[in-house]
Amino acid sequence: MQNFYKNILRDVKTNLMDEFDRNFERKAFFDRPWSPTKLTNNKGSLMMRTGALRRSLKGTISGESIVFNSSLPYASIHNEGGEIVVTQKMKKFFWAMYYKASGAVKGKSQRDVRLTQEAAQWKALALQKVGASMKIEQRQFIGDHPQVKGIIQQAIDINLKELNDYMLNQLKQRK
Repeated sequence: MQNFYKNILRDVKTNLMDEFDRNFERKAFFDRPWSPTKLTNNKGSLMMRTGALRRSLKGTISGESIVFNSSLPYASIHNEGGEIVVTQKMKKFFWAMYYKASGAVKGKSQRDVRLTQEAAQWKALALQKVGASMKIEQRQFIGDHPQVKGIIQQAIDINLKELNDYMLNQLKQRK
């Protein structure tokens, strides 16, 4: 029976990890599409630019439960949504992205720099005051959903059938 529970947990973990990974391809939490990003730069989905968040997802079996998490500090704010406070480090990053997007080099005059829409967006972010609050839209990729319950039930059903077949086979061999 101990192997029976381990098999169910292993199958559920594997199947859910596959589905949570597919959420990045779907750009949705199963059937709930993510809100579009305000930054427009034709570099793909906000959640897939580098793939680091997707690759960071881990599932761990602990006793009789499965824990899904990410080691990245920004994973929870994307998964749950919320507000973050602008820091000096963030402003420095926004300015760097502005210079990269605009092709600007320090020392160029403003009229020499033609701003793309992306550069203008980075500049607007960089001009925010330290301590200002930024709203991060929820783009859930891990959590509870009716399809999660279905995946769990399917794994249980498959393992119950295998256990039933095994027990019937054992009874036939004893006759």
